Amino acid sequence: MPPRPQRPSFADRFRRSLDALGVRRADAHVLVAVSGGCDSTSLLHLLRFAADDAGVRVTAAHFDHAMRAGSERDAAWVRGVCGAWGVPLIQARAETPPATEAEARDARYAFLRCARAEAGATHLATAHHADDQAETVLFRVLRGTGLPGLAGIAPADPGGLVRPLLPFSRAEIVRYARSVGLAWREDPTNALADAARNRIRLDLLPAIERHLAPGARRSLARLAELAREDQEAWDAVLAPVLAEVLREEEGALVLVRERFALYDWRVAARVLRAALRRVGAVPDRAGTRLALQFISQAPSGRTCTLPGGVRITTEFGLARLERAPAQAPPAPPDEPLVIERAETGEARFRIGGAEWTARWCVGVEGGVDDGRTMRMAIDRVRFPLTLRARAPGDRVRTRAGTRPLKKLLGEARVPARKRGALPVLADARGAVLWVPGVARAEGCAPAPGEPSITLSVF
Repeated sequence: MPPRPQRPSFADRFRRSLDALGVRRADAHVLVAVSGGCDSTSLLHLLRFAADDAGVRVTAAHFDHAMRAGSERDAAWVRGVCGAWGVPLIQARAETPPATEAEARDARYAFLRCARAEAGATHLATAHHADDQAETVLFRVLRGTGLPGLAGIAPADPGGLVRPLLPFSRAEIVRYARSVGLAWREDPTNALADAARNRIRLDLLPAIERHLAPGARRSLARLAELAREDQEAWDAVLAPVLAEVLREEEGALVLVRERFALYDWRVAARVLRAALRRVGAVPDRAGTRLALQFISQAPSGRTCTLPGGVRITTEFGLARLERAPAQAPPAPPDEPLVIERAETGEARFRIGGAEWTARWCVGVEGGVDDGRTMRMAIDRVRFPLTLRARAPGDRVRTRAGTRPLKKLLGEARVPARKRGALPVLADARGAVLWVPGVARAEGCAPAPGEPSITLSVF
């Protein structure tokens, strides 16, 4: 009988993990988040020694949350390890201890991002492993997650964060640490069953493996891999759909409502969630259905703000998806422009926070009328002329009679958010003569050879 093939060593498998993440390359510089525990200490050792043949540069980073007594001793221990191994170290301590685990996580990652920039590292590595994956998936299952949640912790993200220990169980990592004689610091809070994740780690998962499914951790980690594969497949299928119904415009994603309505609501929901993910928020199932209904049925000019700060605005056949702006300072006051008499000139003015330039000239002949230029017979308009903001009750004299400017703006499909910055040309009586690109009053155009004033706004 031929001998059974020998299983690759832990270090060999780790190098394969690095290769799969694209880390083992000549210019790689990895910043390793090191708490001092077994997992992060092992990760630092592996990167410093097991991957050294690939020329990977390593820098360590340690953040002291200052949430428990003795945490400064962990920082000193990490400093000693890094000194012994010849690894540069960036350290920081929280000025004010975080009040919650969420605050601690946010503070830690803010520090790590700054440390990575300081070190000039190409990657940031954390020591998440397969047991962390299993706990994450089970926690999300219990909270009713969908497919993206089942995918659990990603092995990498586009920003350079990598988790090379994710394929390995904590038992494997501990065996490796002991085999190479590593020491580490134990965080006493990991043994306290007063947080949801700790209860899953200490009570629920062991009970499940003892009484129901001995390989539950492996199965949950495998579930994350399968869910991630399915999610990646959905992403590939949705890519051409998103390209068809979405476009970027002025910092927002614009969705074509008519095309969007053609999809089955389940596909439409996935398209919408993929789009919302791009602007930084994904609602739950109920929120997704509410957003779908709003996009499909709301008349133009309506706004819906989702939890997480994403705003959806309907604009005729479109829906704009964007981050709701923070409280902005008040816009500078309008500075209308008054043209006192029929003469040539140029000036700047401000309407609704938008800066405009007006140029006008007098003569028998003028430029061609277009959306930004208008010719008027001098004797048919009453000076002074004023370029101002739209006012309630504005109307324009058209061939079909006098019509509300609001109606004309709607017919021209001018979004409500842009109407306040459009200049309106009015005469001395307040009659609206022209709104660039929207409407011009009847009876103002000069006859051939008649003295005229030509006004351009841009």
